[in-house]
Amino acid sequence: MSDRFASLADDLAHGTEHLIPREGLIGKLRRSEETGKPLRIKLGIDPSAPHLTLGHSVPLRKMRQFQDLGHVGVLVVGDFTRRIGDPSGQSSTRALMTAEEIERNMETYRDQVFMILDPDRTEFRYNSEWLGKLSFADVVHLTAKYTVARMLERDDFSVRYADGQPISVLEFLYPLAQAYDSVAIEADVELGGSDQLFNLLVGRDIQREYGQEPQVVMTVPLLIGLDGERAMSQTTGNYVGISEEPNEIYGKLLSIPDALIRPYFDWLTDAEFDEDLERSIADAPRDAKRRLAREIVAMYHSPDAAGLAENEFDRIHVHHERPTDVPQVELDRSLLKGDGTVWIIDLLQASGLVTSRGEAKRLIQQGGVQVNEEKVDSQDLDVPFDPPVLVQVGKRSFVELV
Repeated sequence: MSDRFASLADDLAHGTEHLIPREGLIGKLRRSEETGKPLRIKLGIDPSAPHLTLGHSVPLRKMRQFQDLGHVGVLVVGDFTRRIGDPSGQSSTRALMTAEEIERNMETYRDQVFMILDPDRTEFRYNSEWLGKLSFADVVHLTAKYTVARMLERDDFSVRYADGQPISVLEFLYPLAQAYDSVAIEADVELGGSDQLFNLLVGRDIQREYGQEPQVVMTVPLLIGLDGERAMSQTTGNYVGISEEPNEIYGKLLSIPDALIRPYFDWLTDAEFDEDLERSIADAPRDAKRRLAREIVAMYHSPDAAGLAENEFDRIHVHHERPTDVPQVELDRSLLKGDGTVWIIDLLQASGLVTSRGEAKRLIQQGGVQVNEEKVDSQDLDVPFDPPVLVQVGKRSFVELV
């Protein structure tokens, strides 16, 4: 019997960076089956952005593994802690958010989460539910359970302290608040990115202080984004959103560096690494990316959508034909000059494909703008307006101005 639970633990540990302790997970799995009580699997949600990316999907897919075994996923929305500011991996405190901003982001988050998780085995909890009720005496009692020396073991704190950079007492409260979340929901396992390891381990200590059995800590790798350098993030723009249109997901995934093909298959799909896949990754990375893109589009949309996205990509980028369906935007006639031309910067802003004149100029300098399938190489260009005018920004964004 124990071998079966050890095997389950090893399956759950696949693709993780840390499992602390493995024996603890085996014991919790065994006790859950004996008592019929499902484990509570915690994952903290940072509500700072409204969309889920493939980076978010890594811990969510791990949570789904637990759900498929009959356990409960508890998503803890950090609405209270986000108003404190988590410095994990940061050189300074993150900007604070209002309650209204947080709830606005969460409106779309719920629907996206259930593209991965089982709704019947998922709880949403906001940590303001318990943290907002703590008195000052409660907070003092909590801080007495952890030392400054232990806090300074955290890498980003120790680096900032050594560099003489300020660290506020407020920042020390964040790991304690996150740990108290585990106490409040009685977490059996906490999932998180590898950058959260210290905070998750604090949760084990604080649970013990409150008389609970410490949670098992499982961390997953931070998914490297499309640029091949930084963790996937909406802030840096190197991300793929799971609710994006199939054509957008497909095109973005074909742009990843070859070095990311294997980890993307491993962490984002259920594909088995058979000989054909191994050979494709090594000898034909372009074909491997196509398979990866098809699988991920099929996961979040449908197999038919994946096939159509591949056909559309080939239509545009292999056969150099116009996209099948290009949105049309009306040009304000006041932008036209007397000779019937329009300044390229005004044209780009009117298209809605750029957010500012500065971005328009930068994209032209980078060679990322085409008008009627001809590259624009000057920001001083006046474009003859003979509608429809096809405007392309980057590889996948098109608009017809009419």
